[in-house]
Amino acid sequence: MVSQFLHEPLRLARAYPREAAVAAAALVFSAAAMASVVTAPAHVEHRATNPIAAAFVPPSVPDMTAQAVAPEKAVEINREIPVTAAGPAAAPFALIGANASARTSALTCLSQAIYYEAGNESEEGQRGVAQVVLNRVRHPAFPASVCGVVYQGSTRATGCQFTFTCDGSLNRRPDLSGWDRAHRTAAAALSGSVAPSVGYATHYHANYVLPTWAQTLGKTAIIGAHLFYRWNGGWGQPAAFVQRYSGHEANADALRGQALAAHAAFVAAGMPTAGHSAPPIAIAAGLPLTQQPNGRVSLHFTPQARAAVEAALNTRRVASDTTVVSDALDAGAPSIEQKPLGS
Repeated sequence: MVSQFLHEPLRLARAYPREAAVAAAALVFSAAAMASVVTAPAHVEHRATNPIAAAFVPPSVPDMTAQAVAPEKAVEINREIPVTAAGPAAAPFALIGANASARTSALTCLSQAIYYEAGNESEEGQRGVAQVVLNRVRHPAFPASVCGVVYQGSTRATGCQFTFTCDGSLNRRPDLSGWDRAHRTAAAALSGSVAPSVGYATHYHANYVLPTWAQTLGKTAIIGAHLFYRWNGGWGQPAAFVQRYSGHEANADALRGQALAAHAAFVAAGMPTAGHSAPPIAIAAGLPLTQQPNGRVSLHFTPQARAAVEAALNTRRVASDTTVVSDALDAGAPSIEQKPLGS
């Protein structure tokens, strides 16, 4: 019965070829017309009301601001936050589509993050910091490049994501052995080495500070002086890390210069920067200062303003109990006072 039903149209087509062709053309035209009238509006309506598409908005990235508590108290509070979000190791990372220049910049930026953020940490601790950077590159809440992640917010007084990019630490010339160690760790991470202990962590901080977001995320690991976290819920799961690496990197030297120039302007303006409270030069000198809604500060460089900036750049100040740094944009040769902060 089925065989007879299938063969009947073929028999009729052979017997009446012209009529069959006309009927086929009419059928195709009718189908196309129905698709344009019915299918297209339904598709547009589907896109407009799709709850999944509407919900695919990554969480906002919190500023790296800390609560005003003493270091000893911060250590105590941080100790009470349990490790509840340990998960699988992240997938290996690769610089897909990057040319030689982009690869060089990516390696420099990741080496800087490791050196200035975890210079005194163990090999595992340094690998953990590298892993956080690369996890961010693959998460849609962050930039899709290594340097973009490392220098995110570096020109805002308290908006940087990695403290060393906005607290003047980049003025310190790295010591050779420490830089070589960080460089090797970065190269391995960019070649697929994974830090399984931190999993898909996208945040970390030192145990002696208490970020405002610390108790809102899931702690994944404790390595040395660093505590690692990921977002709770779906945005912290492996399936959320779907962003493709862009293949493009900004020039690492240019980013460093911009970050240091912004920091110098904040110091001159008397604005607090990450980890430091600068003297109120702007108030004393009456400089024309404008605070923007996005956290950036506009400083109009009149001759009076320039003199105040030059005075600030010539002022040496203690950044920590282990390091003395200068605010000069181009620091001189490293001295015995200059050691990795490892914070």
